[in-house]
Amino acid sequence: MNSPAVTPPPLQLVLGEEELLVERAVRAALDTARLADATADLTRVRVADLTGPELAELVSPSLFAEARVIVLDATHDATQDIVAPVVGYTKAPSDGIVLVVVHNGGGRKAGKDIVAAMRKGGAVVTECAKITKPAEREAFVRNEIRRAGGKTDPAAVAALIDSVGSDLRELAAASAQLVADAAGAVTEEAVRRYHRGRADVTGFAVAEKAVTGDVAGALEALRWAMQTGVAHVLVADALADAVRTVARVAGAGRADPFRLAGELGMPAWKVKKALAQSRGWKPAGLAEAMRVVADVNADVKGVAADPDYALERAVLKIAKAHRRE
Repeated sequence: MNSPAVTPPPLQLVLGEEELLVERAVRAALDTARLADATADLTRVRVADLTGPELAELVSPSLFAEARVIVLDATHDATQDIVAPVVGYTKAPSDGIVLVVVHNGGGRKAGKDIVAAMRKGGAVVTECAKITKPAEREAFVRNEIRRAGGKTDPAAVAALIDSVGSDLRELAAASAQLVADAAGAVTEEAVRRYHRGRADVTGFAVAEKAVTGDVAGALEALRWAMQTGVAHVLVADALADAVRTVARVAGAGRADPFRLAGELGMPAWKVKKALAQSRGWKPAGLAEAMRVVADVNADVKGVAADPDYALERAVLKIAKAHRRE
């Protein structure tokens, strides 16, 4: 049953063009609806693709009283023929339905008429104005750090923006990660130390940690590799190279690295590193790891819907294979 304490506002207006804030506002509307009814479903549709009858169907009460969140995206592109149905609905919202109108603040008169109707109908308004001024960006970073449970100071905020740039998604991710890694105290020194390491992350850094069973280190390196734009296929290739090298060296026994280098056609430094990495690996585990890297190679080339997740899953499977007896 719905709880009166968490019954969501039936009309919600998300106003502005800052994409990250807009997505968070939509997510918050859904989360609130699911506090009232865990089965609440989400439907998103661009207003320009919507007709009056389709809107009526979307917002009609269900026979089974199913809760729904209906998001009308890009309302600034609305045409005049959809205004009357939306305005009419705002005057008598259906029980169990949350209507979220997303508007960038500009656009056609039709869209502005819908915004006016939502306001008149008592919609809860979430402002998502574009963040362009330095002071606004600094405030955003401070809020993100507080949101993640941390504390900071002006010097650290400035250092973080200097290191990451102006993209809000990257600033949000970096803020949350720093709070976790610095035990809540985000200082300038912590920012500088963390981002010095970030710049050097490559697929090989991910692979080296994965084949030694360092799950946390490998996942952290993978996260930074993805955020700094390292291609998925390069990470997959590095994982494959590391696993194959360990397998070849482990199969050759504990011979002199320089002799093995000649036999295997590898540089001596690479053999030495692989010998160290091969400790703890068993034949069955290496065979499994070989299957994993073959699969992830196909995944990042189009088989998997989400290559980030495919790489993360591969890292976890390689670590598991490392522990296999």
